Amino acid sequence: MKNNTVKFSRIDTNKFFRTLNKRVNTYFKENNINKTGNWKLHLKTIIMFSLFLSPYFIMLTLDISQWWMLLLTIIMGVGMAGVGMNVMHDANHGSYSSKKWINKIMGGSMYILAGNVYNWQVQHNVLHHTYTNVHGHDEDLEAGRIIRFSKHSKWRRFHKFQHYYSVFLYGLLTFNWVLTTDFKQTHRYLKKRLSYGKMPNPIWQWSTLAITKALYIAIWIVIPMLVLSIAWWKILLGFFIMHYTAGLILSIVFQLAHVVENTEMPLPDEKGNLKNTWAIHQLFTTVNFATKNRIINWFTGGLNHQIEHHIFPHISHIHYDKIAKIVKQTAQECELPYHEYKTTRAAIVAHFKHLKEMGAKPKIALS
Repeated sequence: MKNNTVKFSRIDTNKFFRTLNKRVNTYFKENNINKTGNWKLHLKTIIMFSLFLSPYFIMLTLDISQWWMLLLTIIMGVGMAGVGMNVMHDANHGSYSSKKWINKIMGGSMYILAGNVYNWQVQHNVLHHTYTNVHGHDEDLEAGRIIRFSKHSKWRRFHKFQHYYSVFLYGLLTFNWVLTTDFKQTHRYLKKRLSYGKMPNPIWQWSTLAITKALYIAIWIVIPMLVLSIAWWKILLGFFIMHYTAGLILSIVFQLAHVVENTEMPLPDEKGNLKNTWAIHQLFTTVNFATKNRIINWFTGGLNHQIEHHIFPHISHIHYDKIAKIVKQTAQECELPYHEYKTTRAAIVAHFKHLKEMGAKPKIALS
């Protein structure tokens, strides 16, 4: 990772971001609206936490069949993804509330999703939002050796099948948080002294990670094993199904925003310079999808309005539908791209077409 060597251009002849920022600020001022969440987000928070946690308590307290338990674990997975996209995400961007302590509490929901706040903020807020789709800097493009998202990654023979097998691996996203990802990231980020805000004390970070992981295992595995009169392996299977459901939803939503046919994956030049300013870079590397679909808008926490989110991460997602009109108009006036897919299906097709293209053996350039 070489994030300290990358520099964005400062040349914006059309003054895109200055104009856009002024127009968006004017919108909020004229309509007397706060940029953070309101009652709509608070209601959604109750619904998402209910989807996530109610099935857990139902299984622990009521005598229900194991088939009903299976269904409830799937519902928990849906709720888990919902909490992540709608509550945790806004809060850790500081956009859930104007009060820092509320953002901190709601951002802490990351711990009951199996993750770690420090790791998430570094990977997402710092690396992904700053160096979007830049190979070697945006860790969202990294999937080990198994999936090749970028033409800048090394090609391996089995990648030619990745558009078939990748979807089965996507469901392992949050399950990997439980097992290995957080430990590897903490070691890597502390070593490189990366942080979102104040650098944490290493002892405090490692202690927080160990304690929250232990509590997580106790809540989701140990307690059910002590309370429920079913085989231990069935509890582990239910735990896995919950995570697989959440991981599949989260992974697909994330990939549709950046890893599709229309997005660019630029590399800095030998001096570490990128050709565009940061805001314009977001337009070339980010895509919206299904923005007219009310269900997708509501459930994904505005992550289908990824262009608006990347340019204004400190604005709550409940406002994206309104400011999207301003962003699109300003981009068009400045003759800049504004990529969007009308439906989720179209975006999914574009994603797997991209995977197929990246899986093909690269042609050897002729000199």
